[in-house]
Amino acid sequence: MSKGLTRRDFIKTMSMGALAMAVPVDVFAANTPADLVVYGKIFTSENNRLAEAFAVKDGRFIYVGDKIGASAFIKRGKTEVIDYTGKGLVMPSCGNGHAHYSIGHGVPKVGMMVGFDDTPQKFLSEIVPAAVKKARESGATAIFGFGWQLLKFEKDMPTRQQLDAICSDIPIYFADDEGHKGLVNTICLVNAGIMDEKGNVLKSEVRGGKIVMGSDGTPTGYLQEQAGTYTRSFLDNDNLFSVDLAREIMADIEQHLLSEGYTMYIDGWGNYFYNNSYYRAAQELDKAGKMNFVLGTTYEIESWMNVDDALAKAVDVQKYASKRVKTNWIKLFMDGTPESGTGFIDPVYRDGHQGIPNWSEEELTEITRKANAKGLTMHIHAMGNMAVNRVVNSYINGGNSEMRNTIVHLRNVNEPDYKRMADNNIYATSGMLWHHNSEENQAAMVEIFQGDMALHGYPLKSFFDNGVNVTAHSDFPALSHSPDDPFGIMEIVLTGVYHVENAKPWWTEECLTREQALTALTINVAKQMFLENERGSIKTGKYADFLLVNKDVLTCPVTEIHNAKPAATYFEGKKVFSM
Repeated sequence: MSKGLTRRDFIKTMSMGALAMAVPVDVFAANTPADLVVYGKIFTSENNRLAEAFAVKDGRFIYVGDKIGASAFIKRGKTEVIDYTGKGLVMPSCGNGHAHYSIGHGVPKVGMMVGFDDTPQKFLSEIVPAAVKKARESGATAIFGFGWQLLKFEKDMPTRQQLDAICSDIPIYFADDEGHKGLVNTICLVNAGIMDEKGNVLKSEVRGGKIVMGSDGTPTGYLQEQAGTYTRSFLDNDNLFSVDLAREIMADIEQHLLSEGYTMYIDGWGNYFYNNSYYRAAQELDKAGKMNFVLGTTYEIESWMNVDDALAKAVDVQKYASKRVKTNWIKLFMDGTPESGTGFIDPVYRDGHQGIPNWSEEELTEITRKANAKGLTMHIHAMGNMAVNRVVNSYINGGNSEMRNTIVHLRNVNEPDYKRMADNNIYATSGMLWHHNSEENQAAMVEIFQGDMALHGYPLKSFFDNGVNVTAHSDFPALSHSPDDPFGIMEIVLTGVYHVENAKPWWTEECLTREQALTALTINVAKQMFLENERGSIKTGKYADFLLVNKDVLTCPVTEIHNAKPAATYFEGKKVFSM
Protein backbone atom coordinates (compact mmCIF):
# COMPACT_ATOMS: atom_id res chain seq x y z
CA MET A 1 0.00 0.00 0.00
CA SER A 2 1.44 3.41 -0.98
CA LYS A 3 2.39 6.02 1.64
CA GLY A 4 -0.01 8.45 -0.03
CA LEU A 5 -2.85 6.03 0.48
CA THR A 6 -2.21 5.51 4.19
CA ARG A 7 -2.53 9.23 4.76
CA ARG A 8 -6.15 9.13 3.55
CA ASP A 9 -8.47 8.32 6.47
CA PHE A 10 -11.81 7.88 4.80
CA ILE A 11 -13.41 7.63 1.39
CA LYS A 12 -15.35 10.88 1.15
CA THR A 13 -16.99 10.27 -2.23
CA MET A 14 -18.33 6.80 -1.62
CA SER A 15 -22.11 6.28 -1.28
CA MET A 16 -22.18 2.62 -0.32
CA GLY A 17 -23.99 3.17 2.97
CA ALA A 18 -22.91 4.33 6.42
CA LEU A 19 -20.52 1.44 6.99
CA ALA A 20 -18.60 2.04 3.79
CA MET A 21 -18.42 5.75 4.54
CA ALA A 22 -16.74 4.95 7.86
CA VAL A 23 -14.15 2.45 6.60
CA PRO A 24 -10.64 3.58 5.52
CA VAL A 25 -9.92 3.20 1.79
CA ASP A 26 -7.17 0.65 2.21
CA VAL A 27 -9.31 -1.57 4.49
CA PHE A 28 -12.37 -1.39 2.24
CA ALA A 29 -10.36 -1.89 -0.96
CA ALA A 30 -8.51 -4.88 0.41
CA ASN A 31 -11.82 -6.66 0.81
CA THR A 32 -13.35 -5.30 -2.41
CA PRO A 33 -11.08 -5.67 -5.44
CA ALA A 34 -12.64 -3.89 -8.38
CA ASP A 35 -13.52 -5.51 -11.68
CA LEU A 36 -12.43 -2.34 -13.50
CA VAL A 37 -10.51 0.83 -12.68
CA VAL A 38 -10.41 3.78 -15.08
CA TYR A 39 -7.99 6.72 -14.98
CA GLY A 40 -8.43 9.92 -16.98
CA LYS A 41 -10.18 13.27 -17.10
CA ILE A 42 -13.66 12.34 -15.88
CA PHE A 43 -16.70 14.59 -16.14
CA THR A 44 -19.10 13.14 -13.58
CA SER A 45 -22.30 15.13 -14.35
CA GLU A 46 -22.47 15.72 -10.61
CA ASN A 47 -22.64 19.53 -10.47
CA ASN A 48 -19.94 19.73 -13.18
CA ARG A 49 -17.46 17.96 -10.91
CA LEU A 50 -14.33 16.42 -12.40
CA ALA A 51 -12.56 13.31 -11.08
CA GLU A 52 -9.32 11.49 -11.85
CA ALA A 53 -10.41 7.90 -11.49
CA PHE A 54 -13.16 5.48 -10.59
CA ALA A 55 -13.54 1.83 -9.68
CA VAL A 56 -16.31 -0.55 -10.78
CA LYS A 57 -17.51 -3.73 -9.09
CA ASP A 58 -20.46 -5.92 -10.18
CA GLY A 59 -21.61 -3.33 -12.68
CA ARG A 60 -21.65 -0.35 -10.28
CA PHE A 61 -19.27 2.44 -9.31
CA ILE A 62 -17.75 1.69 -5.92
CA TYR A 63 -15.30 4.58 -5.85
CA VAL A 64 -15.02 7.96 -7.60
CA GLY A 65 -12.14 10.26 -6.77
CA ASP A 66 -8.40 10.51 -7.31
CA LYS A 67 -5.90 8.07 -8.77
CA ILE A 68 -4.39 7.11 -5.46
CA GLY A 69 -7.75 6.21 -4.00
CA ALA A 70 -8.73 4.16 -7.03
CA SER A 71 -5.45 2.27 -7.11
CA ALA A 72 -6.32 0.68 -3.77
CA PHE A 73 -9.08 -1.25 -5.53
CA ILE A 74 -6.71 -2.91 -8.00
CA LYS A 75 -5.83 -6.57 -7.52
CA ARG A 76 -3.53 -8.25 -10.02
CA GLY A 77 -5.32 -10.85 -12.08
CA LYS A 78 -8.71 -9.60 -10.91
CA THR A 79 -8.94 -5.96 -11.99
CA GLU A 80 -8.85 -4.56 -15.51
CA VAL A 81 -7.15 -1.16 -15.61
CA ILE A 82 -7.79 1.44 -18.32
CA ASP A 83 -5.56 4.50 -18.37
CA TYR A 84 -7.39 7.02 -20.58
CA THR A 85 -5.29 9.97 -19.45
CA GLY A 86 -4.67 12.42 -22.28
CA LYS A 87 -6.76 10.46 -24.78
CA GLY A 88 -10.05 12.32 -24.51
CA LEU A 89 -12.84 12.57 -21.97
CA VAL A 90 -14.48 9.98 -19.73
CA MET A 91 -18.11 10.83 -19.01
CA PRO A 92 -21.48 9.25 -18.22
CA SER A 93 -23.19 7.67 -21.18
CA CYS A 94 -25.88 9.83 -22.75
CA GLY A 95 -29.65 9.75 -22.86
CA ASN A 96 -32.09 10.69 -25.60
CA GLY A 97 -35.26 12.20 -24.15
CA HIS A 98 -37.44 11.58 -27.21
CA ALA A 99 -36.72 9.60 -30.37
CA HIS A 100 -38.33 7.08 -32.68
CA TYR A 101 -35.71 4.42 -33.29
CA SER A 102 -38.42 1.77 -33.57
CA ILE A 103 -39.70 3.51 -36.72
CA GLY A 104 -36.31 4.57 -38.02
CA HIS A 105 -35.10 0.98 -38.04
CA GLY A 106 -38.47 -0.63 -38.67
CA VAL A 107 -39.58 1.27 -41.77
CA PRO A 108 -36.70 0.11 -44.01
CA LYS A 109 -37.71 -3.45 -43.21
CA VAL A 110 -41.41 -2.94 -43.93
CA GLY A 111 -41.20 -0.24 -46.58
CA MET A 112 -39.03 2.55 -47.93
CA MET A 113 -37.19 5.62 -46.67
CA VAL A 114 -37.30 8.82 -48.70
CA GLY A 115 -34.01 10.74 -48.78
CA PHE A 116 -33.64 14.35 -47.67
CA ASP A 117 -32.93 15.54 -51.21
CA ASP A 118 -35.41 13.29 -53.02
CA THR A 119 -37.85 15.16 -55.26
CA PRO A 120 -41.53 14.44 -55.96
CA GLN A 121 -40.48 13.20 -59.38
CA LYS A 122 -38.04 10.66 -57.94
CA PHE A 123 -40.63 9.72 -55.33
CA LEU A 124 -43.16 8.78 -58.03
CA SER A 125 -40.79 7.32 -60.61
CA GLU A 126 -38.44 5.33 -58.37
CA ILE A 127 -39.26 5.20 -54.66
CA VAL A 128 -42.95 4.28 -54.70
CA PRO A 129 -42.53 1.69 -57.51
CA ALA A 130 -39.68 0.08 -55.54
CA ALA A 131 -41.87 -0.02 -52.42
CA VAL A 132 -44.71 -1.60 -54.37
CA LYS A 133 -42.37 -4.22 -55.83
CA LYS A 134 -41.06 -5.03 -52.38
CA ALA A 135 -44.59 -5.35 -51.01
CA ARG A 136 -45.76 -7.63 -53.81
CA GLU A 137 -42.74 -9.90 -53.48
CA SER A 138 -43.24 -10.24 -49.72
CA GLY A 139 -47.03 -10.50 -49.80
CA ALA A 140 -47.42 -7.35 -47.68
CA THR A 141 -50.90 -6.01 -47.08
CA ALA A 142 -49.75 -2.38 -46.82
CA ILE A 143 -47.05 -0.22 -48.38
CA PHE A 144 -45.37 2.07 -45.87
CA GLY A 145 -42.69 4.73 -46.19
CA PHE A 146 -41.17 7.66 -44.35
CA GLY A 147 -39.11 10.77 -44.92
CA TRP A 148 -40.34 13.09 -47.68
CA GLN A 149 -39.61 16.79 -47.22
CA LEU A 150 -42.47 19.30 -47.20
CA LEU A 151 -40.35 22.17 -48.57
CA LYS A 152 -39.38 20.05 -51.55
CA PHE A 153 -42.84 18.56 -52.12
CA GLU A 154 -45.33 21.33 -51.36
CA LYS A 155 -45.24 22.98 -54.79
CA ASP A 156 -45.67 19.67 -56.60
CA MET A 157 -47.44 17.49 -54.05
CA PRO A 158 -48.10 13.93 -55.34
CA THR A 159 -51.78 13.04 -55.50
CA ARG A 160 -53.73 9.90 -54.68
CA GLN A 161 -54.46 9.55 -58.41
CA GLN A 162 -50.73 9.48 -59.18
CA LEU A 163 -50.21 6.87 -56.48
CA ASP A 164 -53.20 4.90 -57.82
CA ALA A 165 -51.47 4.76 -61.21
CA ILE A 166 -48.58 2.96 -59.53
CA CYS A 167 -50.64 0.77 -57.21
CA SER A 168 -54.38 0.83 -56.60
CA ASP A 169 -54.99 -2.49 -54.84
CA ILE A 170 -52.68 -2.21 -51.80
CA PRO A 171 -52.98 0.73 -49.35
CA ILE A 172 -50.06 3.16 -49.59
CA TYR A 173 -49.04 5.43 -46.69
CA PHE A 174 -45.89 7.56 -46.89
CA ALA A 175 -45.21 9.77 -43.85
CA ASP A 176 -43.10 12.90 -44.15
CA ASP A 177 -39.78 13.33 -42.34
CA GLU A 178 -41.53 14.80 -39.27
CA GLY A 179 -44.22 12.10 -39.13
CA HIS A 180 -46.90 14.79 -39.12
CA LYS A 181 -48.17 14.43 -42.68
CA GLY A 182 -49.02 11.57 -45.00
CA LEU A 183 -49.47 10.79 -48.69
CA VAL A 184 -51.94 8.01 -49.47
CA ASN A 185 -53.66 6.34 -52.38
CA THR A 186 -57.42 5.95 -52.81
CA ILE A 187 -57.79 2.48 -51.31
CA CYS A 188 -56.12 3.73 -48.14
CA LEU A 189 -58.80 6.42 -47.85
CA VAL A 190 -61.54 3.89 -48.65
CA ASN A 191 -60.35 1.55 -45.90
CA ALA A 192 -60.42 4.47 -43.45
CA GLY A 193 -63.99 5.36 -44.42
CA ILE A 194 -63.01 8.75 -45.82
CA MET A 195 -64.17 7.83 -49.33
CA ASP A 196 -66.15 4.98 -50.84
CA GLU A 197 -65.09 2.92 -53.83
CA LYS A 198 -67.19 5.07 -56.16
CA GLY A 199 -65.29 8.20 -55.15
CA ASN A 200 -67.91 9.72 -52.86
CA VAL A 201 -66.60 11.62 -49.86
CA LEU A 202 -67.82 10.08 -46.60
CA LYS A 203 -65.68 12.03 -44.13
CA SER A 204 -64.24 15.48 -44.73
CA GLU A 205 -62.84 16.24 -41.27
CA VAL A 206 -60.76 14.50 -38.61
CA ARG A 207 -60.34 16.27 -35.31
CA GLY A 208 -56.88 17.75 -34.96
CA GLY A 209 -56.04 17.26 -38.61
CA LYS A 210 -56.85 18.21 -42.15
CA ILE A 211 -57.95 16.12 -45.12
CA VAL A 212 -56.70 18.31 -47.94
CA MET A 213 -59.30 18.60 -50.67
CA GLY A 214 -58.78 19.17 -54.38
CA SER A 215 -60.64 21.41 -56.79
CA ASP A 216 -63.01 18.51 -57.53
CA GLY A 217 -64.12 18.44 -53.87
CA THR A 218 -62.47 15.08 -53.11
CA PRO A 219 -59.34 14.29 -51.07
CA THR A 220 -56.04 14.85 -52.85
CA GLY A 221 -54.35 12.13 -50.80
CA TYR A 222 -52.43 14.66 -48.71
CA LEU A 223 -53.21 14.40 -44.97
CA GLN A 224 -52.06 16.70 -42.19
CA GLU A 225 -51.58 15.93 -38.51
CA GLN A 226 -54.31 13.76 -36.93
CA ALA A 227 -55.98 13.08 -40.27
CA GLY A 228 -52.84 11.08 -41.02
CA THR A 229 -52.78 9.19 -37.72
CA TYR A 230 -56.45 8.35 -38.13
CA THR A 231 -55.96 6.96 -41.63
CA ARG A 232 -52.82 5.10 -40.61
CA SER A 233 -54.77 3.28 -37.89
CA PHE A 234 -56.72 1.40 -40.59
CA LEU A 235 -53.62 -0.24 -42.08
CA ASP A 236 -53.05 -3.93 -41.39
CA ASN A 237 -50.71 -2.93 -38.59
CA ASP A 238 -50.32 -6.31 -36.91
CA ASN A 239 -49.04 -7.71 -40.18
CA LEU A 240 -47.02 -4.61 -40.94
CA PHE A 241 -45.25 -4.49 -37.57
CA SER A 242 -45.22 -7.86 -35.85
CA VAL A 243 -43.55 -8.95 -32.61
CA ASP A 244 -41.01 -10.90 -34.66
CA LEU A 245 -40.11 -7.78 -36.62
CA ALA A 246 -39.92 -5.69 -33.44
CA ARG A 247 -37.60 -8.26 -31.92
CA GLU A 248 -35.45 -8.25 -35.06
CA ILE A 249 -34.99 -4.47 -35.12
CA MET A 250 -34.16 -4.26 -31.42
CA ALA A 251 -30.61 -5.42 -32.12
CA ASP A 252 -30.24 -2.70 -34.77
CA ILE A 253 -31.55 -0.09 -32.35
CA GLU A 254 -29.13 -1.19 -29.66
CA GLN A 255 -26.14 -1.03 -31.99
CA HIS A 256 -27.21 2.41 -33.19
CA LEU A 257 -27.61 3.75 -29.65
CA LEU A 258 -24.39 2.33 -28.26
CA SER A 259 -22.30 3.48 -31.23
CA GLU A 260 -23.41 7.06 -30.60
CA GLY A 261 -23.05 6.91 -26.84
CA TYR A 262 -26.67 6.52 -25.72
CA THR A 263 -27.67 3.94 -23.11
CA MET A 264 -31.14 5.26 -22.27
CA TYR A 265 -33.91 6.78 -24.34
CA ILE A 266 -37.64 7.38 -24.49
CA ASP A 267 -39.34 6.17 -27.66
CA GLY A 268 -41.97 8.71 -28.63
CA TRP A 269 -43.98 6.27 -30.76
CA GLY A 270 -44.25 3.12 -28.67
CA ASN A 271 -47.52 2.11 -30.33
CA TYR A 272 -47.02 3.86 -33.69
CA PHE A 273 -48.56 0.90 -35.49
CA TYR A 274 -51.42 0.69 -32.97
CA ASN A 275 -50.33 -2.57 -31.40
CA ASN A 276 -48.15 -3.72 -28.51
CA SER A 277 -45.49 -5.49 -30.56
CA TYR A 278 -42.69 -3.14 -29.55
CA TYR A 279 -43.46 -3.47 -25.85
CA ARG A 280 -43.64 -7.25 -26.01
CA ALA A 281 -40.39 -7.62 -27.93
CA ALA A 282 -38.50 -5.31 -25.57
CA GLN A 283 -39.69 -7.13 -22.47
CA GLU A 284 -38.78 -10.52 -23.95
CA LEU A 285 -35.25 -9.36 -24.78
CA ASP A 286 -34.72 -7.77 -21.39
CA LYS A 287 -35.87 -10.86 -19.53
CA ALA A 288 -33.52 -12.91 -21.70
CA GLY A 289 -30.63 -10.66 -20.64
CA LYS A 290 -30.14 -9.28 -24.15
CA MET A 291 -30.80 -5.57 -23.62
CA ASN A 292 -27.86 -3.24 -23.06
CA PHE A 293 -29.77 0.00 -22.69
CA VAL A 294 -32.80 1.33 -20.81
CA LEU A 295 -35.90 1.86 -22.94
CA GLY A 296 -38.74 4.17 -22.04
CA THR A 297 -41.95 3.78 -24.03
CA THR A 298 -44.89 6.12 -24.58
CA TYR A 299 -48.46 5.15 -25.35
CA GLU A 300 -49.79 7.58 -27.94
CA ILE A 301 -53.35 8.87 -27.64
CA GLU A 302 -54.80 10.73 -30.62
CA SER A 303 -57.40 13.49 -30.43
CA TRP A 304 -59.88 11.43 -32.47
CA MET A 305 -59.80 8.53 -30.00
CA ASN A 306 -62.06 7.76 -27.07
CA VAL A 307 -59.77 8.98 -24.31
CA ASP A 308 -60.99 6.69 -21.53
CA ASP A 309 -60.60 3.61 -23.73
CA ALA A 310 -57.12 4.73 -24.73
CA LEU A 311 -56.14 5.41 -21.12
CA ALA A 312 -57.24 1.92 -20.18
CA LYS A 313 -54.97 0.51 -22.89
CA ALA A 314 -52.09 2.67 -21.66
CA VAL A 315 -52.56 1.24 -18.17
CA ASP A 316 -52.67 -2.30 -19.58
CA VAL A 317 -49.31 -1.73 -21.28
CA GLN A 318 -47.70 -1.51 -17.83
CA LYS A 319 -47.63 -5.32 -17.80
CA TYR A 320 -44.69 -5.12 -20.21
CA ALA A 321 -42.47 -3.18 -17.78
CA SER A 322 -39.25 -4.85 -16.66
CA LYS A 323 -35.86 -3.89 -15.25
CA ARG A 324 -34.73 -2.05 -18.39
CA VAL A 325 -38.13 -1.42 -20.00
CA LYS A 326 -40.05 1.50 -18.51
CA THR A 327 -43.59 1.96 -19.82
CA ASN A 328 -45.06 4.80 -17.75
CA TRP A 329 -45.54 7.63 -20.28
CA ILE A 330 -48.49 8.85 -22.34
CA LYS A 331 -47.80 10.75 -25.54
CA LEU A 332 -50.14 13.41 -26.98
CA PHE A 333 -49.87 15.91 -29.81
CA MET A 334 -50.95 19.38 -28.73
CA ASP A 335 -50.19 20.89 -32.13
CA GLY A 336 -48.16 20.32 -35.28
CA THR A 337 -45.02 22.12 -36.43
CA PRO A 338 -44.77 25.91 -36.79
CA GLU A 339 -42.54 25.64 -39.85
CA SER A 340 -45.31 23.79 -41.71
CA GLY A 341 -48.07 26.11 -40.47
CA THR A 342 -49.69 23.63 -38.09
CA GLY A 343 -48.04 24.80 -34.87
CA PHE A 344 -50.35 26.72 -32.50
CA ILE A 345 -48.87 30.22 -32.23
CA ASP A 346 -49.43 33.88 -31.39
CA PRO A 347 -48.97 36.20 -33.24
CA VAL A 348 -50.70 34.29 -35.99
CA TYR A 349 -49.05 33.33 -39.27
CA ARG A 350 -48.74 36.01 -41.92
CA ASP A 351 -51.64 34.49 -43.83
CA GLY A 352 -53.89 34.96 -40.79
CA HIS A 353 -54.35 31.39 -39.48
CA GLN A 354 -53.15 30.21 -36.05
CA GLY A 355 -52.34 26.51 -36.51
CA ILE A 356 -54.00 23.27 -35.44
CA PRO A 357 -54.54 22.76 -31.68
CA ASN A 358 -55.63 19.17 -31.04
CA TRP A 359 -57.02 19.56 -27.53
CA SER A 360 -58.81 22.17 -25.47
CA GLU A 361 -57.20 23.21 -22.21
CA GLU A 362 -60.06 21.62 -20.26
CA GLU A 363 -59.57 18.30 -22.03
CA LEU A 364 -55.81 18.31 -21.45
CA THR A 365 -56.30 19.15 -17.80
CA GLU A 366 -58.68 16.24 -17.33
CA ILE A 367 -56.44 13.80 -19.22
CA THR A 368 -53.46 14.88 -17.11
CA ARG A 369 -55.44 14.43 -13.90
CA LYS A 370 -56.55 10.92 -14.87
CA ALA A 371 -53.15 9.83 -16.19
CA ASN A 372 -51.17 11.07 -13.18
CA ALA A 373 -53.65 9.42 -10.84
CA LYS A 374 -52.90 6.13 -12.60
CA GLY A 375 -49.13 6.60 -12.24
CA LEU A 376 -48.62 7.67 -15.86
CA THR A 377 -46.49 10.67 -16.80
CA MET A 378 -47.62 13.01 -19.58
CA HIS A 379 -45.27 13.49 -22.54
CA ILE A 380 -46.82 16.09 -24.87
CA HIS A 381 -45.58 17.37 -28.21
CA ALA A 382 -46.00 21.17 -28.18
CA MET A 383 -44.05 23.47 -30.47
CA GLY A 384 -45.89 26.77 -30.82
CA ASN A 385 -45.92 29.20 -27.89
CA MET A 386 -49.70 28.93 -27.48
CA ALA A 387 -49.47 25.14 -27.50
CA VAL A 388 -46.78 25.24 -24.82
CA ASN A 389 -48.83 27.67 -22.75
CA ARG A 390 -51.93 25.47 -22.94
CA VAL A 391 -49.95 22.42 -21.84
CA VAL A 392 -48.34 24.33 -18.95
CA ASN A 393 -51.78 25.45 -17.76
CA SER A 394 -53.12 21.91 -17.97
CA TYR A 395 -50.19 20.44 -16.05
CA ILE A 396 -50.53 23.05 -13.31
CA ASN A 397 -54.30 22.71 -13.00
CA GLY A 398 -54.62 18.96 -13.39
CA GLY A 399 -51.23 17.40 -12.76
CA ASN A 400 -49.12 16.10 -9.90
CA SER A 401 -45.72 17.82 -9.91
CA GLU A 402 -44.04 14.64 -8.68
CA MET A 403 -44.92 12.96 -12.00
CA ARG A 404 -42.42 15.10 -13.97
CA ASN A 405 -44.89 15.83 -16.75
CA THR A 406 -42.95 16.75 -19.86
CA ILE A 407 -43.28 19.05 -22.85
CA VAL A 408 -41.45 17.95 -25.99
CA HIS A 409 -39.78 20.14 -28.69
CA LEU A 410 -40.88 23.66 -27.55
CA ARG A 411 -40.02 25.80 -30.55
CA ASN A 412 -41.41 28.91 -28.89
CA VAL A 413 -42.15 29.69 -25.24
CA ASN A 414 -43.83 32.73 -23.70
CA GLU A 415 -41.45 34.35 -21.20
CA PRO A 416 -43.65 33.84 -18.08
CA ASP A 417 -44.00 30.13 -18.80
CA TYR A 418 -40.34 29.36 -18.06
CA LYS A 419 -40.72 30.14 -14.37
CA ARG A 420 -44.14 28.48 -14.23
CA MET A 421 -42.57 25.31 -15.61
CA ALA A 422 -39.80 25.40 -13.01
CA ASP A 423 -42.16 26.14 -10.13
CA ASN A 424 -44.35 23.16 -11.05
CA ASN A 425 -41.61 20.66 -11.91
CA ILE A 426 -42.57 20.57 -15.60
CA TYR A 427 -39.78 19.08 -17.70
CA ALA A 428 -38.65 20.38 -21.11
CA THR A 429 -37.40 17.85 -23.64
CA SER A 430 -35.93 20.44 -25.93
CA GLY A 431 -35.40 20.45 -29.68
CA MET A 432 -31.76 21.29 -29.03
CA LEU A 433 -30.60 19.77 -32.31
CA TRP A 434 -32.78 22.26 -34.22
CA HIS A 435 -31.12 25.35 -32.75
CA HIS A 436 -29.73 26.26 -36.18
CA ASN A 437 -31.12 27.37 -39.52
CA SER A 438 -29.72 27.67 -43.03
CA GLU A 439 -29.85 31.07 -44.70
CA GLU A 440 -32.40 29.65 -47.14
CA ASN A 441 -34.67 28.50 -44.32
CA GLN A 442 -34.22 31.74 -42.40
CA ALA A 443 -35.52 33.64 -45.41
CA ALA A 444 -38.46 31.22 -45.64
CA MET A 445 -39.28 31.75 -41.96
CA VAL A 446 -39.62 35.51 -42.50
CA GLU A 447 -42.31 34.79 -45.08
CA ILE A 448 -44.20 32.50 -42.66
CA PHE A 449 -43.97 34.19 -39.25
CA GLN A 450 -44.59 37.61 -37.83
CA GLY A 451 -42.30 39.19 -35.25
CA ASP A 452 -39.48 37.41 -33.43
CA MET A 453 -40.66 33.90 -34.32
CA ALA A 454 -39.06 34.26 -37.73
CA LEU A 455 -35.58 34.51 -36.25
CA HIS A 456 -36.03 32.83 -32.86
CA GLY A 457 -36.75 29.15 -32.30
CA TYR A 458 -35.91 26.37 -29.81
CA PRO A 459 -34.82 28.20 -26.63
CA LEU A 460 -32.09 26.62 -24.51
CA LYS A 461 -30.39 28.90 -22.00
CA SER A 462 -33.70 30.27 -20.69
CA PHE A 463 -34.60 26.83 -19.36
CA PHE A 464 -31.38 26.65 -17.36
CA ASP A 465 -31.65 30.27 -16.21
CA ASN A 466 -35.12 29.57 -14.81
CA GLY A 467 -34.32 26.23 -13.20
CA VAL A 468 -36.26 24.02 -15.62
CA ASN A 469 -35.02 20.45 -16.03
CA VAL A 470 -34.16 20.46 -19.73
CA THR A 471 -33.16 17.32 -21.61
CA ALA A 472 -31.81 16.69 -25.09
CA HIS A 473 -33.51 14.66 -27.76
CA SER A 474 -32.81 13.84 -31.41
CA ASP A 475 -36.35 12.91 -32.56
CA PHE A 476 -34.74 10.32 -34.86
CA PRO A 477 -35.63 9.70 -37.68
CA ALA A 478 -37.49 13.05 -37.84
CA LEU A 479 -34.20 14.90 -37.94
CA SER A 480 -35.02 17.68 -40.43
CA HIS A 481 -31.42 17.62 -41.60
CA SER A 482 -29.93 17.65 -38.10
CA PRO A 483 -27.57 15.25 -36.29
CA ASP A 484 -28.66 12.33 -34.15
CA ASP A 485 -25.49 11.85 -32.11
CA PRO A 486 -24.95 13.70 -28.82
CA PHE A 487 -21.77 15.47 -29.86
CA GLY A 488 -23.24 16.76 -33.10
CA ILE A 489 -26.11 18.13 -31.01
CA MET A 490 -23.67 19.54 -28.46
CA GLU A 491 -21.81 21.61 -31.06
CA ILE A 492 -25.07 23.09 -32.34
CA VAL A 493 -26.20 24.24 -28.90
CA LEU A 494 -22.83 25.89 -28.26
CA THR A 495 -22.58 27.67 -31.60
CA GLY A 496 -26.08 27.96 -33.10
CA VAL A 497 -24.66 26.47 -36.30
CA TYR A 498 -24.83 23.03 -37.93
CA HIS A 499 -21.44 22.53 -39.52
CA VAL A 500 -22.74 21.22 -42.85
CA GLU A 501 -24.90 24.29 -43.52
CA ASN A 502 -24.18 27.67 -45.03
CA ALA A 503 -25.61 29.65 -42.14
CA LYS A 504 -25.11 32.39 -39.61
CA PRO A 505 -25.28 31.51 -35.89
CA TRP A 506 -28.90 31.15 -34.80
CA TRP A 507 -30.21 33.00 -31.72
CA THR A 508 -26.86 33.02 -29.96
CA GLU A 509 -28.35 34.55 -26.79
CA GLU A 510 -29.87 31.13 -26.12
CA CYS A 511 -26.74 29.01 -26.71
CA LEU A 512 -25.41 26.86 -23.86
CA THR A 513 -22.09 26.23 -22.13
CA ARG A 514 -20.35 22.90 -22.61
CA GLU A 515 -21.24 21.81 -19.10
CA GLN A 516 -24.90 22.69 -19.59
CA ALA A 517 -25.01 20.72 -22.84
CA LEU A 518 -23.53 17.64 -21.16
CA THR A 519 -25.94 17.99 -18.25
CA ALA A 520 -28.90 18.02 -20.64
CA LEU A 521 -27.51 14.94 -22.37
CA THR A 522 -26.82 12.89 -19.24
CA ILE A 523 -28.16 13.37 -15.72
CA ASN A 524 -31.19 15.41 -16.80
CA VAL A 525 -32.39 12.63 -19.10
CA ALA A 526 -31.96 10.21 -16.20
CA LYS A 527 -34.18 12.51 -14.12
CA GLN A 528 -36.76 12.64 -16.90
CA MET A 529 -36.83 8.83 -16.86
CA PHE A 530 -36.90 8.60 -13.02
CA LEU A 531 -33.46 6.97 -13.15
CA GLU A 532 -31.29 9.59 -11.45
CA ASN A 533 -30.62 7.36 -8.44
CA GLU A 534 -29.33 4.60 -10.71
CA ARG A 535 -27.86 6.22 -13.83
CA GLY A 536 -26.96 9.46 -15.58
CA SER A 537 -23.83 10.42 -13.64
CA ILE A 538 -20.62 8.89 -12.36
CA LYS A 539 -21.28 8.45 -8.67
CA THR A 540 -20.68 5.67 -6.19
CA GLY A 541 -23.58 3.25 -6.00
CA LYS A 542 -24.89 3.95 -9.50
CA TYR A 543 -24.68 1.61 -12.48
CA ALA A 544 -21.42 2.04 -14.36
CA ASP A 545 -22.79 3.43 -17.62
CA PHE A 546 -20.04 5.55 -19.16
CA LEU A 547 -18.18 6.57 -22.31
CA LEU A 548 -14.56 6.84 -23.33
CA VAL A 549 -14.79 9.76 -25.78
CA ASN A 550 -12.04 10.24 -28.35
CA LYS A 551 -11.96 14.03 -27.78
CA ASP A 552 -12.03 16.19 -24.71
CA VAL A 553 -15.24 18.00 -25.62
CA LEU A 554 -14.79 20.29 -22.58
CA THR A 555 -11.67 21.91 -24.05
CA CYS A 556 -11.26 21.06 -27.75
CA PRO A 557 -12.06 23.75 -30.37
CA VAL A 558 -15.82 24.19 -30.40
CA THR A 559 -16.01 23.55 -34.15
CA GLU A 560 -14.43 20.11 -33.65
CA ILE A 561 -16.91 18.78 -31.11
CA HIS A 562 -19.09 17.18 -33.82
CA ASN A 563 -16.12 14.92 -34.66
CA ALA A 564 -16.16 13.41 -31.17
CA LYS A 565 -17.21 9.76 -30.96
CA PRO A 566 -17.33 7.11 -28.25
CA ALA A 567 -14.16 5.06 -28.46
CA ALA A 568 -16.04 2.71 -26.14
CA THR A 569 -19.46 2.56 -24.50
CA TYR A 570 -19.95 0.76 -21.19
CA PHE A 571 -23.30 -0.38 -19.78
CA GLU A 572 -23.51 -1.69 -16.24
CA GLY A 573 -19.75 -2.09 -16.17
CA LYS A 574 -19.49 -4.06 -19.43
CA LYS A 575 -17.99 -2.77 -22.66
CA VAL A 576 -20.86 -3.06 -25.11
CA PHE A 577 -19.40 -1.03 -27.99
CA SER A 578 -15.93 -0.07 -29.21
CA MET A 579 -14.65 1.61 -32.33
